[in-house]
Amino acid sequence: MFWAVTITVKAQNIMLSGMVTDQLQQPLVNTNILAVPMAENQELRFAITNPKGRFQLKLASHQSYTITISYLGYHPKSFQLNTNNQDLQKDFNLKEKPDQLSEITLNYTPPVTIKQDTTTYQVDAFATGNERKLREVLEKLPGVEVDKVGNVTVKGKPISKVMVENKTFFTGDSKLAVNNIPADAVKAIEILENYSEIAMLKNLEDSNEVAMNIKLKEDKKQFAFGDVELGSDLSDRYLANPNVFYYSPKTNINAIVDINNIGIKNFTFKDFLDFEGGFNKLITNTTSYFNLMNNDFTQFLNNQDFKANSNQFGALNLQQGLTKNTDINAYIISSKDKTETQTKTLNEYTNNNNPFTENRSTFNLFNNFFTIGKINLEHKPNNNTDLRFNSFVKFTYNTSKSLINTKNPSQNNTINTLTDSEGLQLKQNLSYNLKLSKQHTATLEANYNITQNKPITDWFTNQEILQELIPLQPDSIYNISQTKKYNTHNASSMIKDYWVLNNFNHLYSSVGFNTAFSHFYSNDAQILSNGAINDFNTAGFGNDFNYNCTNMFIGLEYKFQIGIVTFKPMLYTHFYFWTTAQKNSKTTQQKTVALPQITTKIDFNNSEALNLNYSLQSQFPGINQLAGNFVLGSFNSVLRGNTTLENQLYHSLNVSYYKFSLFKQLNIHLNSSFNKKLEQFKTVTVLEGINQYNSFLMFYEPEHNWRINGQISKKINRIKYQFKTQFNYNDFYQLLNAQSNLNISKSTSATLSAQTFFKALPNFETGYTKDFSFYRSVGLENKFSNDSFFIDLEYVFFKAFTLKADYTLTHFKNYNNNSNNTFEVANASLFYQKKTVLGVSK
Repeated sequence: MFWAVTITVKAQNIMLSGMVTDQLQQPLVNTNILAVPMAENQELRFAITNPKGRFQLKLASHQSYTITISYLGYHPKSFQLNTNNQDLQKDFNLKEKPDQLSEITLNYTPPVTIKQDTTTYQVDAFATGNERKLREVLEKLPGVEVDKVGNVTVKGKPISKVMVENKTFFTGDSKLAVNNIPADAVKAIEILENYSEIAMLKNLEDSNEVAMNIKLKEDKKQFAFGDVELGSDLSDRYLANPNVFYYSPKTNINAIVDINNIGIKNFTFKDFLDFEGGFNKLITNTTSYFNLMNNDFTQFLNNQDFKANSNQFGALNLQQGLTKNTDINAYIISSKDKTETQTKTLNEYTNNNNPFTENRSTFNLFNNFFTIGKINLEHKPNNNTDLRFNSFVKFTYNTSKSLINTKNPSQNNTINTLTDSEGLQLKQNLSYNLKLSKQHTATLEANYNITQNKPITDWFTNQEILQELIPLQPDSIYNISQTKKYNTHNASSMIKDYWVLNNFNHLYSSVGFNTAFSHFYSNDAQILSNGAINDFNTAGFGNDFNYNCTNMFIGLEYKFQIGIVTFKPMLYTHFYFWTTAQKNSKTTQQKTVALPQITTKIDFNNSEALNLNYSLQSQFPGINQLAGNFVLGSFNSVLRGNTTLENQLYHSLNVSYYKFSLFKQLNIHLNSSFNKKLEQFKTVTVLEGINQYNSFLMFYEPEHNWRINGQISKKINRIKYQFKTQFNYNDFYQLLNAQSNLNISKSTSATLSAQTFFKALPNFETGYTKDFSFYRSVGLENKFSNDSFFIDLEYVFFKAFTLKADYTLTHFKNYNNNSNNTFEVANASLFYQKKTVLGVSK
């Protein structure tokens, strides 16, 4: 089958280009060129000058415009222009306004003002008055794009935080703001590049965040909005999802309820990140981010593969201004979830002289309950002081039932597994920032965390499992019980001084500590049919393990600028002290590790930059990897830690390039990351049949990971063309049955697409993706390819109806067995949504 899509666009545009200079013939950068059409059915056109003072402005042919050239501090120029079919070339020279100390009268406000890294758009210069929501205003601003769901990019950079009147709008997520704030309430839009949440740290901390601040009209600073989604079918499927929002300068309230049994989670992991402060804030602390990624609540949010699912969810977010200088922000989330999953796997074991195949089927029933609460307090008595405190608590209670059936040449067995797990986590954080003088700014960070978890697991089977690994006694039904307890207390503190020597030289110094006291208890035993207990402690099982680790560090950073290049070399020296204790055995160790870092940024101009970051990083093992006695991992695995493990050490290098051209509507992003592991703790596996024994050791052979991704997009009239590509390379060692094997994985992906941005016509996005994967292990090579064609359609008509449709054709090929599979997926839906904005009078 052959698909062809033909797009014909009659642009009928001409180009007005030229240069803007001052009286000394010097180029004026970021000058506004505004073209206001005489005809009502034509759009306002806008451009700004580049660093050389040049501009390009597309105008419709055979139309009349009023052209205004303006620059802050200079007399504007205006004239009328009637276009024909020919491009025009015209230069402009602006005269400087003399200062008037006695009286200043401003009769003209430029539609766009650029001051360093702040760009301000005056909404009235671009809006026609027919816009209903903020997104319709943003779509008319030069350099601003809004996608279908409400994510905003400016000059190709994503908006990471949205504020209203300089305060975070609910969680700061752009989708909530652009899809709900009334357009007629907005006076101006500020785009803040290199944004820092703490104002006094701006230009001191390195930040790539871009924030959007919405300025409201004086009579539009209070409003409410919401939506209700209800659904049902002829069987027992149901959906209820009401959301209510209220905004005022002092009070923000957001309530979300989600009850359904169709597997939809309206509260996503992205929403949880926003509640936690946002992705950009967490990714600066990779340990916090990956802990969040791997916790049980996140796994619940990300679980999309299930046989059946029912979900009861509620969230309440409150922001309240207590005084002029003090704000409180709190949320509570509660969820009850029931999920059924079923999987079938075919495992091929080729590691011995008698290779065989295992057929395994698994049925799981999960019941999860979470309650999470957090409160933030911010106090800013003046411009030189910033005090923040937050407290976080999470309680979980989860149960699961699993039925596993395994068939292989040596056995045909069924195992029932029951697990009960409850946990409590409490975190406290204090942040104090103080501007001591013009040259010195100090920060204090202090944290205290408590974590407790107690999982209890029982395995039931009528056949022996883990022969020769666990000391089972003969019985009619084998009941193996496991109890584990985790307790961790963690405290950390850091003081940092930012010393501004001059505009081009900064010196930062840090001192701090991080200490953790962890205890791990495990007990594995067989409960016999007669009630007797066969404790496995005599066979090396059972842990009563303590692990205490203290990390004291000092750091020095020197930031200096030479021309357009900013360098920041850093050196952090860590002094580690740790002890491990199990019964009568105790060891104490210490180590000093120096970790250098360097960041380099080349700012070619406001729209083009090159960044380079290098660091040597270290990570210590978790308590599970250290505990020296055996622990049951599953029905076919046993785990044992290694108390002699030290720390991982690896190089990390990242290079990124960014360029955006408003004139050419061209956006380029390139990124490359490289990691090399020097020292690491590695899993060692001994495999007998399907049973495996896992342990850990320090491994010193280097492993590499390399990733390159790029994106280039260009918008021509109402169509944006985009090309994205990605390459991944990974080599790693597998330690299996006393052999060290190097595995190599490579993958390449490329996507070519086109997307339309019509206002009254249907919009669609169509594209083609080609993927290729390669994997090599001992005596085995696998090659796969994937071809995918997609087309999405969205059409809004009669202002209240939305038609959405999508189609995907996928072809998968496995080169090893020459198998081919083709999949087709098509969806279509029609929505009716009547939006009403509730005005709240003062």
